Amino acid sequence: MALSPMDVTQLAALDTARAARVLSEVRSAALSGQPAPVAPRPVIGQSWERMMRRGVDPDHGFRSRLLSREEVQRRREASTLRHVLPVLREGLLSVADVAHHIMVVADEDGRVLWREGSAPVLRKADGLGFEIGADWREEVVGTNGVGTPAVTGRPVQVFASEHFVRSHATWTCAGAPIRDPRDGRLIGVVDVSGPLETMHPATLSWVDSVAKLAEARLREMHVRSLERLRAVAAPVLARIDGRALVVDRNGWTAAVTGMPYTERLALPKSASAGLRWLPALGRCSLEPLAGGWLVRAADEPVARAATRIVLDLRARRRWSVEVFDGAGSWTRELSPRHAELLYLLAVHRSGRSAADLARDVFGDPARTVTVRAEMSRVRRYLGTLLEHRPYRFTETAEVEVLLPEDPHGFFPRGACPPAGR
Repeated sequence: MALSPMDVTQLAALDTARAARVLSEVRSAALSGQPAPVAPRPVIGQSWERMMRRGVDPDHGFRSRLLSREEVQRRREASTLRHVLPVLREGLLSVADVAHHIMVVADEDGRVLWREGSAPVLRKADGLGFEIGADWREEVVGTNGVGTPAVTGRPVQVFASEHFVRSHATWTCAGAPIRDPRDGRLIGVVDVSGPLETMHPATLSWVDSVAKLAEARLREMHVRSLERLRAVAAPVLARIDGRALVVDRNGWTAAVTGMPYTERLALPKSASAGLRWLPALGRCSLEPLAGGWLVRAADEPVARAATRIVLDLRARRRWSVEVFDGAGSWTRELSPRHAELLYLLAVHRSGRSAADLARDVFGDPARTVTVRAEMSRVRRYLGTLLEHRPYRFTETAEVEVLLPEDPHGFFPRGACPPAGR
């Protein structure tokens, strides 16, 4: 009798060896183009398709050169993940060690920065190249519990031959992305891995719960930092006539005067002191404060229509939108979801409804609540450059899209763009 993907997952909890054999047959069939005894789970099947398009060798794993000890230390000190290591260790390590697992924490580039847990399992991980400083992106080592959650943006468990590279088939991984609550940007992935026989179906939920606790800790830290900045801002704003606000380095508002409160102000990627043009305020001045910026708006609002918007999608996961106006320019990095939404609006200049975008992005036109929430966030920094009912770029804007040479696998799902230019 044929098994469904869910049956295989349940079987793995009862009979690891049999489930591993079934998944090995599924993988072999998928790679050879032959009928499989059961379809791979969608998240795994989609990952395999990306690997085949990218030419990852399924039979000979590739090992990138490890980062130097100095570079690993530099990345650790620069990473926001360092603030939540105690949460991750408390939530995962005690159980992981008993269950013969290891905890791995990688940055947004897929580089392994921390790795702790069972000593025998750490030695086995060395044999797979799963070491400090290793590059564990999906396009480098195939489907895995670090790289695949980074691509999909959601927790993923990879069991046995669900790994694309054959040498990883004795391993099981469960990874969850960690996002910065200030801007939703991926900052890394936490993964629990171990030998095949240590697999448990509840592992993924466990890892995802701890990842969410880490994000909650970051959120608490952000609130406290805004409170400190608010204390600094109060006497400064009390001496100012006109419109002004104090924001942190990410644009989150601590205090305002002479204008309505706005939760967040979109700042240029590399903000610096001096006169600047911002979509929400027009021409204004930026002055540094401890932990943030004092932003003084012009006496009168400066309303200018953008003459040019450049959506730069060439560098993988380093996407941005740049707005050019007669008064200056402004750049903002984009999350994968916002990049996908803006690309779709650039392609469909006449506009897309929330249901259209939900179908494009999720394959489900009913997910309009999620789309509306994301578009609300996009409009916070693009302001009047975006219109709604339907969502679209304003007619006065010239929109240019810069694409990579190979657009395949550009987004986890959704419309695949034409070749780059």
